[in-house]
Amino acid sequence: MKGIVFDGDELRVVEGLEVRDPGPNEVAVRIVNSGVCHSDVSVINGTIPFPTPVVLGHEGAGVVEAVGSAVTNVATGDHVVLSTLGQCGACPSCDAGRPTMCRSTFGARDTPFTLDGVPHHNFANISSFSEHVVVRANQAIKIPDAVPLPAASLIGCGVLTGSGAVFNRAKVAPGESVGVIGVGGIGLNVIQAAAISGANPIIAVDTNPDKEELARTFGATHFVNAAEVDTNAAIREVRPFGLDHVFECVGAKALIEAALGYLDWGGNLVVLGVPPLGSTMEFMTVATYLDVSIMGCRYGSSRPQTDVARICDLYLAGRFKLDELVTQVYPMDEIHSVLDDMHHGRLARGVLEVCPG
Repeated sequence: MKGIVFDGDELRVVEGLEVRDPGPNEVAVRIVNSGVCHSDVSVINGTIPFPTPVVLGHEGAGVVEAVGSAVTNVATGDHVVLSTLGQCGACPSCDAGRPTMCRSTFGARDTPFTLDGVPHHNFANISSFSEHVVVRANQAIKIPDAVPLPAASLIGCGVLTGSGAVFNRAKVAPGESVGVIGVGGIGLNVIQAAAISGANPIIAVDTNPDKEELARTFGATHFVNAAEVDTNAAIREVRPFGLDHVFECVGAKALIEAALGYLDWGGNLVVLGVPPLGSTMEFMTVATYLDVSIMGCRYGSSRPQTDVARICDLYLAGRFKLDELVTQVYPMDEIHSVLDDMHHGRLARGVLEVCPG
């Protein structure tokens, strides 16, 4: 089968990739579409250290091809979105409804793939840049056939992370003010989740003025071009005392530090962007005295079985934008074109067609 492999030096499309059969609690999925996320880029550029060779991709949707003997949640032929978690379901965190805190979901370095007899790692428990994958049964979440798979492929990472940060982590309430730093795949989902939650105003911040129309389409009430104006001053023209919530979606040290200054008393900074490993943040201690919080957020603090179903329901009701996230669908052989378009800010999200639907 075909897949996209990073060997530590080169990213290439390969033929002849093989994946093992599913075990009793696993399912085999034919990947129809996969989103291309910045975390995949972060493996390539070394921001996220990861063993190689690795089959990349972690935003996927497809069709169940086979199920293990103990699987009951999905059946052959079901359309599914894949979650990166694969939580154990038995630890205190899972029992408390906090699967993102399940320690079994982090740090796995499995090698379910082989190419010419050489074991290849999977990435984020999925590797959706492959025509076929094997995942834990609880990673495969059935969705209605009416949800198009190119759009559905984005739910498993960018949508869950961005919307979950608003719904689950910050718990944004109606009338609260929100700032979003970075209008990319994560930021757009923060914006639309904030709009659904009734936030006002919603201030989007980016250095690319072409992102303004997109930000407003997803629910932003204001746009700040950080390349041309002082961001803090522009925010305070709208909210003189600062914002209730700021979501940093870029992963830049300077932006995270600056975002603290955009908050009102009692405000929350939610850090979603991933800076290089070992990065530190500096701030004046006095900045925290007025009940300001700095929140980490893993995977939108999501409960994938619940949250994917909610997003699909909202989409089918016309209240959640998925199709609008897909700027372009590319064949797998054009992965380098996707990465170039991402680098130049041309995309809300690029999607690969991995297998025909």
